[in-house]
Amino acid sequence: MQYAPLGRTGMTVSRYALGTMMFGSVGNTDHDECVKIVHTALEAGINFVDTADMYSTGESERIVGKALRGRREAVILATKGHFGLEEGLNRSGNSRRHLLNAVNASLRRLGTDWIDLYQVHRPDWSTDLEETLGVLTDLVREGKIRAFGCSTFPAHELVESHRVAETRGLMRFRTEQPPYNLLARGIERDVLPVAERWGMGVLTWSPLGFGFLTGHHRTGAAASARARLRPAWFDPENPQVARKLAVAEELAQVADDLGRPLPALATAFPLAHRAVTSVITGVRTLEQLRATLEHVDLVLDDAVLDRLDAIVPPGTDVYDPQSPMPLPWLTDPALRRRTAPTG
Repeated sequence: MQYAPLGRTGMTVSRYALGTMMFGSVGNTDHDECVKIVHTALEAGINFVDTADMYSTGESERIVGKALRGRREAVILATKGHFGLEEGLNRSGNSRRHLLNAVNASLRRLGTDWIDLYQVHRPDWSTDLEETLGVLTDLVREGKIRAFGCSTFPAHELVESHRVAETRGLMRFRTEQPPYNLLARGIERDVLPVAERWGMGVLTWSPLGFGFLTGHHRTGAAASARARLRPAWFDPENPQVARKLAVAEELAQVADDLGRPLPALATAFPLAHRAVTSVITGVRTLEQLRATLEHVDLVLDDAVLDRLDAIVPPGTDVYDPQSPMPLPWLTDPALRRRTAPTG
């Protein structure tokens, strides 16, 4: 296992991080197996565990807390807050009110006195960055979190956050957690250069492209279990899906030539970028973790990266990884149109 500095936080993390989104009701409901997954990862040298309060509505955090009993000091523990775990006003977002409640609730579920890296899970366009950075700065000074970062922020918001921190005397976002894979390279245009310029750690998620880089979805192959569960996502009659399948075929050939499975190639790819600190591998089963650990030695050389660039050019998105969370000024016409004068 290799390690890297987590931005300028002074913490050192494994280049493969264990993601726990699939722990609990949305994935693996066997708590004992999930605990074993965490322990196996730690024994393999992974020291970085990432979760979020909204994963299985807090169940993932409770499982992680159980798994880290007696092992907490050896682990860099990250979690996230932003989404509401229940309906109601003021129960989501990046306000002082919500984040104070969210951090305290995460500490209880995780069974720990501190969180090494707390991340706001998405931007909140209704809350001033000064408000968000202010409460996170206070939480560091109180000792409840050691550092804080953000997830899936556009480049302009990263720049603005550093400007606000500097002008208001607040602490900065130290990390960014964006989606990044061989089918979604858009962050190479701006997010990664901005993060590198500001010395931010970068923790990438979705290395397998929402399943298209697992090797289970091939042109002409029988539908996988995931495709049967969400047929619209994998419908080959959809031009975007057909494009993803065609590109995945080309990428699979590169993996075959390396003598490695496609998921190994896909997971190693983000780590080839100089701005990326760790890749988050969100496994559901112990078998999936062991398969990942078999290939942590894979380092892509220039010849392989040139082949990948030829298939998916740098900065290109074969699909839009942000589509589940569209920017409001693109979806709401009132935010981009001048009101026509009346009378």
